Amino acid sequence: MSYTAPLKDMLFVMNELAGLADISTMPACEDATPDTAEAVLEENAKFCASVVAPLNGGSDKEPSFWHDGNVTTSKGFKEAFKAFAEAGWQGVQHPTEFGGQGLPKLLATPCIEMLNSASVSFALVALLSDGAIEALLTAGSDAQKATYLAPLVSGKWTGTMNLTEPQAGSDLAAVRARAVPQDDGTYKVFGTKIFITYGEHDMAENIVHLVLARTPDAPPGVKGISLFIVPKFLVNADGSLGARNDAHCVSIEHKLGIKASPTAVLQFGDHGGAIGTLVGEENRGLEYMFIMMNAARFGVGMQGIGLAERAYQQAVAFAKERVQSRDVAGSAGPVTIIHHPDVRRMLMSMRAQTEAARALAYVGAALSDIAHHHPDAALRADSLATYEYLVPVIKGWATEMSQDVTRDGVQVHGGMGFIEETGAAQHYRDAKILTIYEGTTAIQANDLVGRKTVRDGGAVARAILAQVRATEAQLADIGGADFQAIGRQLGEGSVALEAVVEYVVANMKTDIKAVFAGSVLYLKLAGIVLGGWQMARAAIVARQKLDAGDGDAAFYGAKIATARFFADHILSQASGLRTAIIDGSAGVLALREDQF
Repeated sequence: MSYTAPLKDMLFVMNELAGLADISTMPACEDATPDTAEAVLEENAKFCASVVAPLNGGSDKEPSFWHDGNVTTSKGFKEAFKAFAEAGWQGVQHPTEFGGQGLPKLLATPCIEMLNSASVSFALVALLSDGAIEALLTAGSDAQKATYLAPLVSGKWTGTMNLTEPQAGSDLAAVRARAVPQDDGTYKVFGTKIFITYGEHDMAENIVHLVLARTPDAPPGVKGISLFIVPKFLVNADGSLGARNDAHCVSIEHKLGIKASPTAVLQFGDHGGAIGTLVGEENRGLEYMFIMMNAARFGVGMQGIGLAERAYQQAVAFAKERVQSRDVAGSAGPVTIIHHPDVRRMLMSMRAQTEAARALAYVGAALSDIAHHHPDAALRADSLATYEYLVPVIKGWATEMSQDVTRDGVQVHGGMGFIEETGAAQHYRDAKILTIYEGTTAIQANDLVGRKTVRDGGAVARAILAQVRATEAQLADIGGADFQAIGRQLGEGSVALEAVVEYVVANMKTDIKAVFAGSVLYLKLAGIVLGGWQMARAAIVARQKLDAGDGDAAFYGAKIATARFFADHILSQASGLRTAIIDGSAGVLALREDQF
């Protein structure tokens, strides 16, 4: 099915909720005016809809394949990536000094969403390159930046992230890959890395692997991990490509979804040692890799939003065409299924959750821009803290949401959704990995509990809740049943979230297992309440626009109706989640191991 980017909603969120006009007044962001943003989004929408989206279904049926160490990507991917790179889309948010466009993260974020709506499998190559670029910008030497950044930003080369090993999944303390120092200042890297997205492919001239490994005298555990650049082809002093490095793809995985994205097993050093260069200092590799991982985690959240949008569009199109059964209110004959109340419920649930997650993510992107560019140091620090609190929520909640939305997309199609030819099943299959890679939902929840809540005693969470309460006060001043309902549910949600934050802070030291038993539910609660907050803000703006007779009345009316649905059907879950988190650990931990 075709894909049409939801530009009106994207621009509404950017302008009215994320404050694009204010972002464009900051140093280094002056080019990102609302007019420029609209032009960039329109061009990106055309590219994604016409070049990438048509590849999605076919690439699922005929995925990338491995032969004799080489990977051939799905039909059309190589040509599409060449067009993607030549148009400058890889460099939208990266510095102009390395050939990027230097635009704010807020403007790049909808472009990332559109690419993932078009094809998650295709978009993954850009996601990993973005992460590699961020890591090298932060921790790379001047020489490494000069060598690698321009080709990565241009899309001439691509990047990868090499953490996982057969015995070391999420537990990076178990990493065994070795890096042996050489007399010339390089290292020889040995070991096996698995689950390497686009670890081998035919879409770029070179692949820049960022690899976690241990030096011979490294301390045990995560404190002994270093980060190395290990390119597929060595790079000569003049920037040209040299000899093939001793880094080889020995297989790719056969997967439930994202089949067109080659997930490689890479072997380093089987023929004398793969040549690598140290990034930053020895034993600080995990710190540097987290830069890449945080960029990727936000990007994976956008994958969930993009995939949910694609599934929603397909479900709506099907519901408007599929004729089945009479209207429950009575009709002369069968009607299209969009007339049936439960189909409406599913479509509204898909729409509301997607819009809420989009709004929360775009607001997060704006906070990142403020943290990097605002002249006020105190505001930069506050914005960074808020953004970092939101990252695990955006990654964890938006990807879990995408599973719910794509599942409902299959359900709307009925039996035809279970048939691969309709495409609805592909979205459902593709969504599953999003809750697993770049840190599972539980890992995001652990981060939210430990680093983002307990570490500062809940200060950032309380500051966010104060903003939510300000929105509640605005809602109270607006008449009408819709705004009363939204305000009531947002109020109950903020009370529930506040109670959980206080519970987590108070009980972390005395009953840590009880806290972590509810960690994923805490993440879900935070997503629901903060997503509901953004939906409430959107409804307030829509009411103001309608009262002023400004713009598309149907669009603004739909905004209010969707916010009301989110409040009644999604936000209303908050109190139950609070109970499960605060009172529910006994049931989680009750059975002995032998009782399972």
